[in-house]
Amino acid sequence: MIEARHLRVLRAVAATGSFSAAARELGCTQPAVSQQMKSLEASAGTRLLVRAGRETRLTQAGEALVRHAAGILAGLTAAEEEIAAIAGLRAGRVRLVSFPSGSSTLVPAALAALRAAHPGTRVYLEEAEPPRSAALLRDGECDVALAFRYEGGESEWDDLVVRPLLVDRLVGLVPEGHPLADAGKVALADLADQPWIAGCPRCRTQLVDACGAAGFAPRIDFATDDYPAVTGLVAAGLGVAMLPELALASVRAEGVRRLDIAPSVSREIVALTLPDLAAVPAVAATLDQLAAAAAA
Repeated sequence: MIEARHLRVLRAVAATGSFSAAARELGCTQPAVSQQMKSLEASAGTRLLVRAGRETRLTQAGEALVRHAAGILAGLTAAEEEIAAIAGLRAGRVRLVSFPSGSSTLVPAALAALRAAHPGTRVYLEEAEPPRSAALLRDGECDVALAFRYEGGESEWDDLVVRPLLVDRLVGLVPEGHPLADAGKVALADLADQPWIAGCPRCRTQLVDACGAAGFAPRIDFATDDYPAVTGLVAAGLGVAMLPELALASVRAEGVRRLDIAPSVSREIVALTLPDLAAVPAVAATLDQLAAAAAA
């Protein structure tokens, strides 16, 4: 195998015309240059240099190798500089996937702080809900996934690095004129006879399960995954809802009152990455900034 250090010595010999001159240019001894040239010729499988008196000349094979060496060494230098930049967070790329309410609350602060600290690091953002976000991470389509799971749910992330960020409570929403609007805290069963506004069949699973545990099945009159639409429908007196606090923080909740729910229902917000990616400086910095944003 031809080594880069041998190519550098060969170029010096070709440029100076002798082993001793090349040694002076490289800051090493003449025997060291001679030994490296022997190793290079052994790797190449042919003579690269011939001595003619005090002059050292390249063979045809040596000329060919020197011609290619310039591009090889330039490419290696560029690669070393790029790797050093990435390792030092002067450059780099992070592909982040987040669920919508995370994109509007945690992500902006985290990415602004990341850009201020490491302006050379670029972050690309896409939106996806779990479990799709975790699947994108496993498939190599992203580097970090902001995700959530509800308490009591089965762990689906045993193969991933899980960075806990915060616990996000779910709260009840009723119109301002609702009889329970000033209650502050209610049992979920107190809303059993109310029309509900909920998400799609997959997204409403936690609501249905919580209501079932409280002894009733919610009557869902409106289905939407759009949080502003949910609060708008509640404000219009068309039903009640249950939303995560993080989702509520991402919309203008005018005309509604929030109620604490008993028993409490919550979800865990986490950042996910692959074990091999966790040590990449740009990924580690992104995880740190997401944690800082969640703690703020």
